[in-house]
Amino acid sequence: MAQKATIYKVELSVIDMDRPYYETHKLTVAKHPSETDERLMLRLLAFALNAEEQLEMTKGISTDDEPDIWRKSLSGELKLWVALGLPGEKIIRQSCGKASEVIIYSYGRTAEMWWDKTRNSTARFDNLSVMNIPETAMGELGELASRTMQLQVTIQDGDVMVSEGDSIVYVTPVKWK
Repeated sequence: MAQKATIYKVELSVIDMDRPYYETHKLTVAKHPSETDERLMLRLLAFALNAEEQLEMTKGISTDDEPDIWRKSLSGELKLWVALGLPGEKIIRQSCGKASEVIIYSYGRTAEMWWDKTRNSTARFDNLSVMNIPETAMGELGELASRTMQLQVTIQDGDVMVSEGDSIVYVTPVKWK
């Protein structure tokens, strides 16, 4: 019997002094059975880093033809495609063709090897950004995960502070492209 997704209720307060953007989002997030706590928290971090009114979580890991997060215009055009992990060149090419802007948040021990392999073939995509989340930060983010969360994400000068209760995690995404 297949396992079902675990539902997480998240109140995500975003204080982004770089854009400026200040808003609280109430999210219901389904964690796929194969998804780790670290990846779930990265989805929430990526949401916070790109937060705005039309931003939406998608089915994510359970579908190949959708990103983890997207923003569509009111007329249905795909404006922002946010993917997590280490997508293949074909998926990157297809997503850059579908959306006005594509952001990949890479993570994990093999992220640098993936980027070394992928860098040259993706150089032509002007609408592509690649951010790497350090492995230590990923582990600390995963420890914040719980079924009900009140996260506060503060962004200033590219540095990110994620807090949940008394726990605080500092993340500095590294821009690779």
